[in-house]
Amino acid sequence: MQRSDDRILTTHVGSLPRSPAFTDLILQRESSEHFDAAEFEREAGQAIAHVVREQIEAGIDVINDGEQPRPGFSTYVYQRMQGFGGVSERPVLRDMDEYPDYAEMVVARLKKTAKMMDAPQAIAAVSYDDLSEARRECGLFREASEGYAGRFVERFMSAASPGIISTTLLNAHYPTHEDYVFALAREMKKEYAFVTSQGYLLQIDCPDLAMEWSFALKGISLDDFKKTVAMHIEAINVATEGIAPDRIRLHVCWGNYDGPHVHDIALEEILPFLYEANVGALSLGFANPRHQHELAVIKANPPPGEMLFLPGVIDSTRNYVEHPEVVAQRIEAAADAVGDPSRVIASTDCGFGTFAGWQEVAESVVWEKFRALREGAAIASQRLWG
Repeated sequence: MQRSDDRILTTHVGSLPRSPAFTDLILQRESSEHFDAAEFEREAGQAIAHVVREQIEAGIDVINDGEQPRPGFSTYVYQRMQGFGGVSERPVLRDMDEYPDYAEMVVARLKKTAKMMDAPQAIAAVSYDDLSEARRECGLFREASEGYAGRFVERFMSAASPGIISTTLLNAHYPTHEDYVFALAREMKKEYAFVTSQGYLLQIDCPDLAMEWSFALKGISLDDFKKTVAMHIEAINVATEGIAPDRIRLHVCWGNYDGPHVHDIALEEILPFLYEANVGALSLGFANPRHQHELAVIKANPPPGEMLFLPGVIDSTRNYVEHPEVVAQRIEAAADAVGDPSRVIASTDCGFGTFAGWQEVAESVVWEKFRALREGAAIASQRLWG
Protein backbone atom coordinates (compact mmCIF):
# COMPACT_ATOMS: atom_id res chain seq x y z
CA MET A 1 0.00 0.00 0.00
CA GLN A 2 1.48 3.28 -1.12
CA ARG A 3 2.17 6.10 1.32
CA SER A 4 3.64 9.50 0.61
CA ASP A 5 6.43 11.35 2.36
CA ASP A 6 5.75 14.70 0.71
CA ARG A 7 2.00 15.07 0.22
CA ILE A 8 -1.36 13.80 1.45
CA LEU A 9 -2.84 11.21 -0.90
CA THR A 10 -6.58 11.05 -1.51
CA THR A 11 -9.05 8.19 -1.82
CA HIS A 12 -12.66 7.38 -0.98
CA VAL A 13 -14.60 4.49 0.54
CA GLY A 14 -15.88 2.76 -2.58
CA SER A 15 -19.44 3.02 -3.81
CA LEU A 16 -20.24 5.82 -6.27
CA PRO A 17 -23.49 7.04 -7.86
CA ARG A 18 -25.04 4.97 -10.63
CA SER A 19 -27.00 6.45 -13.51
CA PRO A 20 -30.81 6.11 -13.33
CA ALA A 21 -30.80 3.87 -16.40
CA PHE A 22 -28.16 1.52 -15.03
CA THR A 23 -29.89 1.50 -11.64
CA ASP A 24 -33.03 0.30 -13.39
CA LEU A 25 -31.07 -2.56 -14.97
CA ILE A 26 -29.69 -3.57 -11.57
CA LEU A 27 -33.16 -3.55 -10.03
CA GLN A 28 -34.57 -5.56 -12.95
CA ARG A 29 -31.87 -8.16 -12.48
CA GLU A 30 -32.49 -8.31 -8.74
CA SER A 31 -36.25 -8.72 -9.13
CA SER A 32 -35.72 -11.56 -11.62
CA GLU A 33 -37.41 -9.60 -14.39
CA HIS A 34 -36.20 -10.20 -17.93
CA PHE A 35 -32.77 -8.76 -18.48
CA ASP A 36 -30.10 -9.19 -21.10
CA ALA A 37 -26.81 -10.36 -19.56
CA ALA A 38 -24.77 -9.01 -22.47
CA GLU A 39 -26.46 -5.64 -22.24
CA PHE A 40 -25.87 -5.58 -18.48
CA GLU A 41 -22.15 -6.20 -18.86
CA ARG A 42 -21.90 -3.59 -21.63
CA GLU A 43 -23.67 -1.00 -19.48
CA ALA A 44 -21.56 -1.99 -16.46
CA GLY A 45 -18.40 -1.37 -18.45
CA GLN A 46 -19.62 2.07 -19.49
CA ALA A 47 -20.64 2.89 -15.91
CA ILE A 48 -17.23 1.88 -14.56
CA ALA A 49 -15.45 3.86 -17.29
CA HIS A 50 -17.50 6.91 -16.34
CA VAL A 51 -16.73 6.83 -12.61
CA VAL A 52 -13.05 6.08 -13.24
CA ARG A 53 -12.82 9.13 -15.51
CA GLU A 54 -14.55 11.32 -12.91
CA GLN A 55 -12.19 10.17 -10.17
CA ILE A 56 -9.15 10.86 -12.32
CA GLU A 57 -10.39 14.30 -13.35
CA ALA A 58 -11.16 15.15 -9.73
CA GLY A 59 -7.61 14.23 -8.71
CA ILE A 60 -8.26 11.13 -6.59
CA ASP A 61 -5.05 9.14 -6.06
CA VAL A 62 -6.35 5.72 -4.99
CA ILE A 63 -9.33 4.84 -7.18
CA ASN A 64 -11.82 2.02 -7.65
CA ASP A 65 -14.71 0.95 -9.90
CA GLY A 66 -17.41 2.55 -7.76
CA GLU A 67 -19.03 -0.86 -7.14
CA GLN A 68 -21.12 -0.08 -10.22
CA PRO A 69 -22.43 -3.58 -11.13
CA ARG A 70 -23.48 -4.44 -7.58
CA PRO A 71 -26.98 -4.06 -6.15
CA GLY A 72 -25.46 -3.24 -2.77
CA PHE A 73 -22.08 -3.16 -1.06
CA SER A 74 -22.96 -6.27 0.98
CA THR A 75 -25.94 -7.86 -0.77
CA TYR A 76 -24.03 -8.48 -4.01
CA VAL A 77 -22.75 -11.62 -2.30
CA TYR A 78 -25.95 -13.61 -2.78
CA GLN A 79 -25.56 -13.20 -6.56
CA ARG A 80 -22.11 -14.78 -6.43
CA MET A 81 -22.48 -17.47 -3.76
CA GLN A 82 -24.77 -20.45 -3.36
CA GLY A 83 -26.92 -21.21 -0.32
CA PHE A 84 -29.19 -18.15 -0.28
CA GLY A 85 -32.92 -17.89 -0.83
CA GLY A 86 -36.13 -16.66 0.71
CA VAL A 87 -36.25 -13.29 2.44
CA SER A 88 -34.36 -11.85 5.42
CA GLU A 89 -36.44 -9.84 7.84
CA ARG A 90 -33.80 -7.47 9.07
CA PRO A 91 -34.60 -5.48 12.24
CA VAL A 92 -34.95 -1.74 11.77
CA LEU A 93 -32.59 0.88 13.14
CA ARG A 94 -33.05 2.18 16.66
CA ASP A 95 -33.35 5.60 15.03
CA MET A 96 -36.42 4.35 13.18
CA ASP A 97 -37.89 2.94 16.38
CA GLU A 98 -37.45 6.23 18.21
CA TYR A 99 -38.30 8.69 15.42
CA PRO A 100 -41.33 7.34 13.53
CA ASP A 101 -41.55 10.32 11.17
CA TYR A 102 -37.95 9.70 10.19
CA ALA A 103 -38.86 6.02 9.68
CA GLU A 104 -41.61 7.06 7.24
CA MET A 105 -39.05 8.98 5.18
CA VAL A 106 -36.77 5.94 5.03
CA VAL A 107 -39.55 3.53 4.08
CA ALA A 108 -40.64 5.82 1.24
CA ARG A 109 -37.11 5.83 -0.17
CA LEU A 110 -36.73 2.05 0.10
CA LYS A 111 -39.48 1.53 -2.48
CA LYS A 112 -37.10 2.44 -5.30
CA THR A 113 -33.96 0.89 -3.85
CA ALA A 114 -32.20 -2.45 -4.20
CA LYS A 115 -32.98 -4.94 -1.46
CA MET A 116 -31.65 -3.70 1.87
CA MET A 117 -34.00 -4.95 4.56
CA ASP A 118 -35.42 -7.90 2.63
CA ALA A 119 -32.43 -9.48 0.88
CA PRO A 120 -32.24 -13.29 0.73
CA GLN A 121 -31.10 -15.34 3.72
CA ALA A 122 -28.85 -18.36 4.15
CA ILE A 123 -31.08 -21.40 3.73
CA ALA A 124 -28.31 -23.95 3.06
CA ALA A 125 -24.57 -24.27 3.43
CA VAL A 126 -22.96 -21.29 1.69
CA SER A 127 -20.41 -21.94 -1.03
CA TYR A 128 -18.47 -19.72 -3.41
CA ASP A 129 -17.65 -21.98 -6.33
CA ASP A 130 -17.84 -19.55 -9.24
CA LEU A 131 -15.65 -16.45 -9.29
CA SER A 132 -16.77 -15.39 -12.76
CA GLU A 133 -18.61 -12.25 -11.62
CA ALA A 134 -15.65 -11.11 -9.53
CA ARG A 135 -13.42 -11.83 -12.51
CA ARG A 136 -15.64 -9.79 -14.85
CA GLU A 137 -15.81 -6.84 -12.47
CA CYS A 138 -12.05 -6.80 -11.94
CA GLY A 139 -11.55 -7.05 -15.70
CA LEU A 140 -13.92 -4.18 -16.49
CA PHE A 141 -12.13 -2.02 -13.95
CA ARG A 142 -8.77 -2.83 -15.46
CA GLU A 143 -10.01 -1.96 -18.95
CA ALA A 144 -11.44 1.34 -17.71
CA SER A 145 -8.36 2.40 -15.78
CA GLU A 146 -5.39 1.22 -17.86
CA GLY A 147 -5.54 4.29 -20.07
CA TYR A 148 -4.93 6.51 -17.04
CA ALA A 149 -1.66 4.90 -15.98
CA GLY A 150 0.45 7.50 -14.23
CA ARG A 151 -2.58 9.57 -13.22
CA PHE A 152 -3.45 7.45 -10.18
CA VAL A 153 -1.29 5.96 -7.45
CA GLU A 154 -3.13 2.70 -6.77
CA ARG A 155 -6.38 0.85 -7.42
CA PHE A 156 -8.57 -0.90 -4.89
CA MET A 157 -11.57 -3.21 -4.95
CA SER A 158 -14.02 -3.44 -2.07
CA ALA A 159 -15.57 -6.59 -0.65
CA ALA A 160 -18.06 -7.28 2.11
CA SER A 161 -16.82 -8.64 5.43
CA PRO A 162 -18.16 -11.94 6.80
CA GLY A 163 -19.77 -9.99 9.63
CA ILE A 164 -21.77 -7.54 7.50
CA ILE A 165 -22.90 -10.35 5.22
CA SER A 166 -24.18 -12.26 8.25
CA THR A 167 -26.21 -9.32 9.54
CA THR A 168 -27.63 -8.41 6.13
CA LEU A 169 -28.24 -11.84 4.61
CA LEU A 170 -29.58 -13.40 7.79
CA ASN A 171 -28.98 -16.95 8.98
CA ALA A 172 -31.73 -19.54 8.57
CA HIS A 173 -29.45 -22.59 8.32
CA TYR A 174 -26.49 -22.66 10.69
CA PRO A 175 -26.84 -23.65 14.37
CA THR A 176 -25.24 -20.42 15.61
CA HIS A 177 -24.31 -16.96 14.39
CA GLU A 178 -20.64 -17.82 14.91
CA ASP A 179 -20.94 -20.93 12.74
CA TYR A 180 -22.45 -18.81 9.98
CA VAL A 181 -19.82 -16.06 10.21
CA PHE A 182 -16.91 -18.48 9.93
CA ALA A 183 -18.57 -20.35 7.07
CA LEU A 184 -18.80 -17.01 5.26
CA ALA A 185 -15.18 -16.26 6.12
CA ARG A 186 -13.99 -19.52 4.57
CA GLU A 187 -15.92 -18.82 1.37
CA MET A 188 -15.17 -15.07 1.07
CA LYS A 189 -11.48 -15.93 1.40
CA LYS A 190 -11.70 -16.97 -2.25
CA GLU A 191 -12.85 -13.54 -3.41
CA TYR A 192 -10.37 -11.72 -1.21
CA ALA A 193 -7.48 -13.80 -2.56
CA PHE A 194 -8.64 -13.32 -6.14
CA VAL A 195 -8.89 -9.53 -5.83
CA THR A 196 -5.35 -9.22 -4.47
CA SER A 197 -4.04 -11.70 -7.07
CA GLN A 198 -5.21 -9.22 -9.72
CA GLY A 199 -2.95 -6.53 -8.27
CA TYR A 200 -5.66 -4.55 -6.50
CA LEU A 201 -5.68 -3.41 -2.91
CA LEU A 202 -8.49 -5.13 -1.01
CA GLN A 203 -10.87 -3.01 1.03
CA ILE A 204 -13.02 -4.99 3.43
CA ASP A 205 -16.24 -3.19 4.34
CA CYS A 206 -17.17 -3.79 7.98
CA PRO A 207 -19.99 -1.52 9.15
CA ASP A 208 -21.08 -4.44 11.33
CA LEU A 209 -18.27 -3.55 13.74
CA ALA A 210 -20.02 -0.28 14.66
CA MET A 211 -23.39 0.12 12.93
CA GLU A 212 -24.96 -3.15 14.06
CA TRP A 213 -24.97 -1.97 17.68
CA SER A 214 -28.00 0.08 16.68
CA PHE A 215 -29.24 -2.21 13.91
CA ALA A 216 -29.35 -6.01 13.66
CA LEU A 217 -27.70 -6.57 17.06
CA LYS A 218 -29.51 -3.81 18.92
CA GLY A 219 -30.99 -6.16 21.50
CA ILE A 220 -27.77 -7.47 23.05
CA SER A 221 -25.67 -6.08 25.89
CA LEU A 222 -22.58 -3.95 25.32
CA ASP A 223 -20.33 -6.77 26.56
CA ASP A 224 -21.95 -9.24 24.19
CA PHE A 225 -21.64 -6.79 21.32
CA LYS A 226 -17.93 -6.40 22.02
CA LYS A 227 -17.55 -10.19 22.03
CA THR A 228 -19.33 -10.27 18.66
CA VAL A 229 -17.00 -7.57 17.29
CA ALA A 230 -13.98 -9.59 18.45
CA MET A 231 -15.38 -12.70 16.77
CA HIS A 232 -16.08 -10.83 13.52
CA ILE A 233 -12.49 -9.53 13.54
CA GLU A 234 -11.22 -13.06 14.05
CA ALA A 235 -13.28 -14.16 11.04
CA ILE A 236 -11.71 -11.40 8.93
CA ASN A 237 -8.26 -12.61 9.95
CA VAL A 238 -9.19 -16.16 8.95
CA ALA A 239 -10.51 -14.96 5.61
CA THR A 240 -7.41 -12.88 4.82
CA GLU A 241 -4.81 -15.42 5.93
CA GLY A 242 -2.06 -15.55 3.32
CA ILE A 243 -2.65 -11.99 2.10
CA ALA A 244 -0.04 -9.43 3.12
CA PRO A 245 -1.63 -7.01 5.61
CA ASP A 246 -0.28 -4.02 3.69
CA ARG A 247 -2.53 -5.03 0.77
CA ILE A 248 -5.69 -4.70 2.87
CA ARG A 249 -7.61 -1.71 4.17
CA LEU A 250 -10.48 -2.02 6.62
CA HIS A 251 -13.49 0.30 6.46
CA VAL A 252 -15.70 0.71 9.54
CA CYS A 253 -18.69 3.02 9.85
CA TRP A 254 -21.86 3.70 11.80
CA GLY A 255 -24.15 3.47 8.79
CA ASN A 256 -24.23 5.62 5.68
CA TYR A 257 -27.50 7.43 6.22
CA ASP A 258 -28.53 10.97 7.11
CA GLY A 259 -30.32 10.09 10.34
CA PRO A 260 -30.11 11.02 14.03
CA HIS A 261 -27.36 8.48 14.92
CA VAL A 262 -28.07 9.12 18.61
CA HIS A 263 -27.54 5.43 19.44
CA ASP A 264 -24.18 5.02 17.69
CA ILE A 265 -21.64 3.14 19.75
CA ALA A 266 -18.66 5.25 20.87
CA LEU A 267 -15.41 4.67 18.99
CA GLU A 268 -13.49 4.13 22.22
CA GLU A 269 -15.59 1.02 22.91
CA ILE A 270 -14.54 -0.75 19.71
CA LEU A 271 -11.20 0.76 18.63
CA PRO A 272 -8.98 -1.75 20.49
CA PHE A 273 -10.74 -4.59 18.64
CA LEU A 274 -10.27 -2.88 15.26
CA TYR A 275 -6.54 -2.76 15.84
CA GLU A 276 -6.53 -6.57 16.10
CA ALA A 277 -7.36 -6.92 12.41
CA ASN A 278 -4.41 -8.01 10.26
CA VAL A 279 -4.68 -5.09 7.87
CA GLY A 280 -2.48 -2.26 6.69
CA ALA A 281 -4.94 0.62 6.93
CA LEU A 282 -8.03 1.63 8.88
CA SER A 283 -10.78 3.79 7.37
CA LEU A 284 -13.11 5.65 9.77
CA GLY A 285 -15.58 8.52 9.36
CA PHE A 286 -14.89 11.84 11.09
CA ALA A 287 -16.57 14.38 8.81
CA ASN A 288 -20.07 13.72 10.11
CA PRO A 289 -21.35 15.75 13.08
CA ARG A 290 -21.79 12.69 15.33
CA HIS A 291 -18.17 11.46 15.30
CA GLN A 292 -15.94 14.43 14.47
CA HIS A 293 -14.86 14.74 18.09
CA GLU A 294 -13.57 11.17 18.21
CA LEU A 295 -10.26 12.03 16.57
CA ALA A 296 -9.28 12.58 20.19
CA VAL A 297 -9.76 8.84 20.70
CA ILE A 298 -7.32 8.17 17.85
CA LYS A 299 -4.80 10.59 19.33
CA ALA A 300 -5.04 8.86 22.70
CA ASN A 301 -4.67 5.43 21.09
CA PRO A 302 -3.07 5.81 17.63
CA PRO A 303 -2.93 2.98 15.08
CA PRO A 304 -0.28 0.37 15.89
CA GLY A 305 2.94 -0.20 14.01
CA GLU A 306 2.89 1.10 10.45
CA MET A 307 -0.89 0.89 10.02
CA LEU A 308 -2.10 3.74 7.78
CA PHE A 309 -5.04 5.93 8.76
CA LEU A 310 -7.78 6.86 6.29
CA PRO A 311 -9.88 9.52 8.04
CA GLY A 312 -13.17 10.57 6.53
CA VAL A 313 -12.86 14.31 5.89
CA ILE A 314 -15.81 14.50 3.46
CA ASP A 315 -19.40 13.76 4.55
CA SER A 316 -21.07 11.18 2.29
CA THR A 317 -24.69 11.92 3.25
CA ARG A 318 -25.10 15.66 2.65
CA ASN A 319 -25.02 17.89 -0.43
CA TYR A 320 -22.97 20.55 1.31
CA VAL A 321 -19.59 20.78 -0.44
CA GLU A 322 -16.89 21.12 2.17
CA HIS A 323 -14.64 24.16 1.79
CA PRO A 324 -11.07 23.07 0.97
CA GLU A 325 -9.88 24.90 4.08
CA VAL A 326 -12.24 22.79 6.21
CA VAL A 327 -10.87 19.67 4.53
CA ALA A 328 -7.30 20.82 5.15
CA GLN A 329 -7.98 21.45 8.84
CA ARG A 330 -9.52 18.00 9.22
CA ILE A 331 -6.52 16.38 7.53
CA GLU A 332 -4.10 18.28 9.74
CA ALA A 333 -6.02 17.20 12.83
CA ALA A 334 -5.82 13.58 11.66
CA ALA A 335 -2.08 13.89 11.03
CA ASP A 336 -1.65 15.30 14.52
CA ALA A 337 -3.69 12.43 15.99
CA VAL A 338 -1.53 9.80 14.27
CA GLY A 339 1.71 11.71 14.78
CA ASP A 340 2.98 11.16 11.22
CA PRO A 341 1.39 12.77 8.14
CA SER A 342 2.87 10.12 5.84
CA ARG A 343 0.54 7.60 7.46
CA VAL A 344 -2.58 9.60 6.53
CA ILE A 345 -4.60 9.18 3.32
CA ALA A 346 -7.55 11.57 3.12
CA SER A 347 -10.85 9.85 2.45
CA THR A 348 -14.62 10.10 2.72
CA ASP A 349 -16.82 8.97 5.60
CA CYS A 350 -18.49 6.27 3.51
CA GLY A 351 -19.65 5.55 -0.03
CA PHE A 352 -22.04 7.61 -2.14
CA GLY A 353 -24.04 4.72 -3.60
CA THR A 354 -24.02 1.91 -1.06
CA PHE A 355 -27.19 0.43 -2.61
CA ALA A 356 -28.53 0.95 -6.10
CA GLY A 357 -31.22 3.61 -5.81
CA TRP A 358 -30.13 4.74 -2.33
CA GLN A 359 -28.36 7.99 -3.07
CA GLU A 360 -28.40 11.00 -0.77
CA VAL A 361 -25.87 13.16 -2.63
CA ALA A 362 -26.40 14.26 -6.24
CA GLU A 363 -23.81 12.85 -8.63
CA SER A 364 -22.45 16.22 -9.76
CA VAL A 365 -22.03 17.19 -6.11
CA VAL A 366 -20.03 14.02 -5.43
CA TRP A 367 -17.42 15.01 -8.00
CA GLU A 368 -17.33 18.55 -6.56
CA LYS A 369 -16.73 17.06 -3.12
CA PHE A 370 -13.86 15.03 -4.59
CA ARG A 371 -12.32 18.21 -6.01
CA ALA A 372 -12.63 19.83 -2.58
CA LEU A 373 -10.90 16.76 -1.12
CA ARG A 374 -8.01 17.14 -3.55
CA GLU A 375 -7.72 20.90 -2.95
CA GLY A 376 -7.87 20.47 0.81
CA ALA A 377 -5.20 17.80 0.66
CA ALA A 378 -2.94 20.15 -1.30
CA ILE A 379 -3.40 22.88 1.31
CA ALA A 380 -2.70 20.48 4.15
CA SER A 381 0.35 19.09 2.35
CA GLN A 382 1.86 22.54 2.01
CA ARG A 383 1.43 23.18 5.72
CA LEU A 384 2.61 19.75 6.83
CA TRP A 385 5.69 19.53 4.60
CA GLY A 386 6.24 23.03 3.23
